[in-house]
Amino acid sequence: MTSIQKKLFSLQDKKYRDFQKTLIPTVASNSVIGVRTPELKKFAKEYYKDKDIEKFLNDLPHKYFDENQLHAFIISEEKDFNTCILYIEKFLPYIDNWATCDQLSPKCFKKNKDKLLKYINKWIKSKKAYVVRFAIEMLMSYYLDEDFDKKYNDLVSNLKFKSKYKAVDIKLDSDKYYVEMMIAWYFATALAKQYKLTLPYIKRKKLNPWTHNKTIQKAIESYRISEQHKKVLRSLKEKV
Repeated sequence: MTSIQKKLFSLQDKKYRDFQKTLIPTVASNSVIGVRTPELKKFAKEYYKDKDIEKFLNDLPHKYFDENQLHAFIISEEKDFNTCILYIEKFLPYIDNWATCDQLSPKCFKKNKDKLLKYINKWIKSKKAYVVRFAIEMLMSYYLDEDFDKKYNDLVSNLKFKSKYKAVDIKLDSDKYYVEMMIAWYFATALAKQYKLTLPYIKRKKLNPWTHNKTIQKAIESYRISEQHKKVLRSLKEKV
């Protein structure tokens, strides 16, 4: 057992571990140690300054889910954009669950949005589900405000999957369910921030029926969307 693994087990919360297992069904249950997020973030901030950090970041794949979580938090601390991209490019192919994907939120991206776009355009074409999910999440996080362009909606809506499934079905090829969920999240956020330019994608049914309806559901649940707009969206739900 490595020193990092020993540290993680020393922070283990078994009740939290058992709860966490239910939230990440794509991860092997015996790989979950059960370290709470605040503890992982604290550890990441401390370990980010350690001289042996490179060894951990290069030692892939990790054995435990919590190591992946720690890895994501450490990368998120990186302030240099080019270094951060190198770390991310190496780590992304090994992400195997939505939680680790969504925890990866580099602080340096906000000030480097012009540089980031070319990587998003590459990641979104990946055949790995969580690389695509990460790309969509970065578009949602950084490009729906003053940097918005309709081409981002086009980029996300053009993602097509052959799988047909219900909301309760998550046993899919390459975890496409988690990509579809992120697409719905993206468009619900786009409706909240860029309603007039995003509504046509819903009216023209650019998304598959399940994702279309999930987008509307998320948008209706949002406090950022007016009741008038929610009424319009309710009228656009599809029967599936």
